[in-house]
Amino acid sequence: MKLPILDATNPKQPFPPLRNAWREPNGLLAVGGCLSSERLINAYRHGAFPWFSGDEPILWWSPNPRLVLFPKKLQISKSLAKTLRQNKFDVTFDGAFDAVISKCAALRANAEGTWISDDIQHAYSQLHREGIAHSVEAWHDGELVGGLYGIALGKVFFGESMFHTVSDASKIAFVHCVKHLHAQGFQLIDCQVHSEHLVSLGAEEISRPEFSRLLKIYCSID
Repeated sequence: MKLPILDATNPKQPFPPLRNAWREPNGLLAVGGCLSSERLINAYRHGAFPWFSGDEPILWWSPNPRLVLFPKKLQISKSLAKTLRQNKFDVTFDGAFDAVISKCAALRANAEGTWISDDIQHAYSQLHREGIAHSVEAWHDGELVGGLYGIALGKVFFGESMFHTVSDASKIAFVHCVKHLHAQGFQLIDCQVHSEHLVSLGAEEISRPEFSRLLKIYCSID
């Protein structure tokens, strides 16, 4: 099946049906378009997200299965609970969005080549200024040592990336994030693809149709 090409000048253009996503590579849905706020919001509401390296065109994905976390199912190990009680980290919300996404990009570049390009950073920073993208920061002795960022739409939080430079810092940020979202009535956290790190915290895989069904319920709430 030929990959649909999105019009870069028309962010309102609908995405292809998720059932048309390729099986291999898993979830590849469309190519092209733009990274405007409107296009990105449309993508997340549809169940898609951008993921591409700097030398590729914009690629849009909707993998099957989808890794998600239901906030009420958060799992905290005994060792992590001990770290939480020790209050080693100061945790803030939306305190350093640009620094968090920059550190996520740097970590990926050092490990395997980053998909968090300058264009991605600019696009999500714009969403942050619009009150749609958010960050959680973990600090130790005044230094940013862990954090995560993502998109909040309706009652769904779409996690994008996390980093840590001190052991457990990203887990602590994630736990605080989940607890905050739960208290705010959020019903679903999108973790995108399988990660043992997130599975250990309670994330689970669901089918793409089930994920799409949940989005129709919870993403329509603002």
